[in-house]
Amino acid sequence: MNTVWALSGVVIKELYRRKDFYVLLVLTGLITLAAGSANFFNDAKIVVYLKDLCLLLIWISALVIAVGTAARQIPAEREQRTIFPLLAKPVTRWQVILGKFLGCWLACGLALVVFYAFFVVVTGSREHHWPLLNYFQALWLQWIMLGVVIALVLFGSIIFSAPSANATICIVVVVGILLIGRHLNKVALQQPEPLQTLIYVVYFLIPHLEWYDVRDLIVYDHALISWWHCGLATLYGAVYVLLFLFVAWLAFRRKRLSV
Repeated sequence: MNTVWALSGVVIKELYRRKDFYVLLVLTGLITLAAGSANFFNDAKIVVYLKDLCLLLIWISALVIAVGTAARQIPAEREQRTIFPLLAKPVTRWQVILGKFLGCWLACGLALVVFYAFFVVVTGSREHHWPLLNYFQALWLQWIMLGVVIALVLFGSIIFSAPSANATICIVVVVGILLIGRHLNKVALQQPEPLQTLIYVVYFLIPHLEWYDVRDLIVYDHALISWWHCGLATLYGAVYVLLFLFVAWLAFRRKRLSV
């Protein structure tokens, strides 16, 4: 595990040395300014609308950072020829995969903390209401969702040679799941066989990332999610993370690296 932690530390340092960190700061500032102007015309609904907008920006920003960071890890190692001395240390390919995943996931977690910290302070100072447990649940579930996305992108980075192609395909897949994944079972009911069965199979095989989108709980001040359900969602996400990391390791193990 010392090797895995060392690899993850390199990924975290790389993220915050690149422009991603500065983009994160700029986006956080924009989100803060938007939330700070939530009392225009003393209309209480403005607060709701801007909270919804801020959380949407957090989701988009975190997704872009997660996909962009994970997509370039393995291809960058191959392009810079650092993968050869790394694997000769000795470091196993499974340790490389796990270290890259852990680094990307922890870096995204730190980014989420920054986003939510500014969001909580500004909205709390305006509304004089601090549902910290709701915010923690939203952050935690989003972080688990990003873990699934990062593992998927790492698998894609082994399959696709170009990081841009991998990032584009993964974003399309993730956005498609978030938007229509929950409706596939309804779509299947309207289709003839064997298309109906095929859609049902896809519905039950894909990771339902939309389950982790609990922005409405914050925007409309709903009650806390059951901690039991949060635990099940965490376990569900962990299963898909391990699955994608396993297939990524299998693909990486069989991939021939040439000088």
